[in-house]
Amino acid sequence: MAKRERVVRMSVEQPLWRAVTGYRVLTMVYAVLIFVFGRERYERPWVAIGYLAVLGVWTLATLPKVASAASCTKRFLVADLAVALAGILLTPLADAQAQSVDGPTLPSIWTAGSVLAFALKGGWRWAGVASSLVAVANIVERGHPTRDTFHNVLLVWVASIAIGYVVEVARASERTLARALEIEAATRERERLARDIHDSVLQVLAMVQRRGTALGGEAAELGRMAGEQEVALRTLVAGGLARPSLVSEDESEGAFVRVVEVDDDPDDDAPVDLRVLLAPRAGARVTLSEPGAPVLLPPPAARELANAVGAALDNVRVHAGEDAHAWILIEDWPDEVIVTVRDDGPGIPEGRLAEAWGEGRMGVALSIRGRLRDLGGSAELISVPGQGTEVELKVPRGKAGEK
Repeated sequence: MAKRERVVRMSVEQPLWRAVTGYRVLTMVYAVLIFVFGRERYERPWVAIGYLAVLGVWTLATLPKVASAASCTKRFLVADLAVALAGILLTPLADAQAQSVDGPTLPSIWTAGSVLAFALKGGWRWAGVASSLVAVANIVERGHPTRDTFHNVLLVWVASIAIGYVVEVARASERTLARALEIEAATRERERLARDIHDSVLQVLAMVQRRGTALGGEAAELGRMAGEQEVALRTLVAGGLARPSLVSEDESEGAFVRVVEVDDDPDDDAPVDLRVLLAPRAGARVTLSEPGAPVLLPPPAARELANAVGAALDNVRVHAGEDAHAWILIEDWPDEVIVTVRDDGPGIPEGRLAEAWGEGRMGVALSIRGRLRDLGGSAELISVPGQGTEVELKVPRGKAGEK
């Protein structure tokens, strides 16, 4: 049984949640120690004891809430910030000298853990709101803004917003990485399916073609159809898995990923891969030879060149017969793109093109040469009676997008 790959999303912010969990416990213990070693300066120590008891129980009871972004709900964040703000506002009640002497508040630096939870959950905007509320509470607690108060408030405000922004960028990078891993896994799965198709379906179609041709009659027609399907499926397997046509960028909060899409009829100015437009032309009696890299042209030029190739193939079917074989060769040069269509038909008798023009049949003149002339290119037709016909289509890159 074939193995299937599973993409596992790795959370880059999970270590930050663990750090916040540890920070809350340590700063809760620190707030208790501050009171224990400075309890003689509290006029109402029972207020401090009551608040610190609530703070300890709240911190330990809510540790699962700060374990991840999923468990940290908005309701919890509001309640957690309320506990921090209550401790700041209760400080003057427990310590009457708190407004005249720059000392720590009851929750002390535990308040920063609440603000950091906002930053991890909602990014820098949420962190800005939470830290601003803490700043207002500190100013109210002091009675008037002081230098130390301003310094502490500014430090929490800048640190929380910076961490919130880093978290947003980390999340964007995580989404980009996850998307890239999914694309890689999907590509490998398609390659596996392509191998299975090659080992089974294509071989069966090739066998049907050979046996049908050998048996003759209606079986020969079935073999011919099987051969056409084999060529079409082989072309899809070989070139249809990763044929870039449009390159789009998905910019998301500082990170971007280049996504390759296929669009046979784009409406914008993004370059189009000529190979994608000509791939459907291949069949049992039409062989397509193409470069390994994308052949990018502006959409109008690519469509017109593909239509000119289609017109040349139509001429092969009409004038060379159903049994004629055609070959399409794509050449990608720095200054121009050349597409050659050659067949093994009887060729065009000398003077036949001029005669066709006089009879009003202008397929070669308009459908092929006219299209290339509008693109600033050229179409050359070489035909030798009994040796087939060759049409060479040239499109210069400098003028291909001026139509």
